[in-house]
Amino acid sequence: MVKTANNYEQCPFFEKTFSILGRKWNGLIIDVLLTEGSQRFKDIASKVQKCSDRVLVERLKELEEAGLVQRVLLEDSCRFCYQLTERGEDLRGIMRKIHQWSKKWYDTEDCG
Repeated sequence: MVKTANNYEQCPFFEKTFSILGRKWNGLIIDVLLTEGSQRFKDIASKVQKCSDRVLVERLKELEEAGLVQRVLLEDSCRFCYQLTERGEDLRGIMRKIHQWSKKWYDTEDCG
């Protein structure tokens, strides 16, 4: 823990986690892979529509480097898909709680 001026103890593990999950699009990418399973790039791009291809490539690389996502060569093909690692799959309960929280506290018009 790191003490700040206000005596708040900042956990470096929590900070590291939010530096990854708090990046724009990362949560949505993880949610797609949790919900849909392994996906090709074009399938992820079609589900995270407002994210440009360039940014999606960057985010997938970041998630790979963080050990949450892995790029896998499809059998009998030269194509790749993305899937969650065990570490990424372990976010399932957390993501379920975030869905529950957001449904409770945001109106439909807040999400439009």
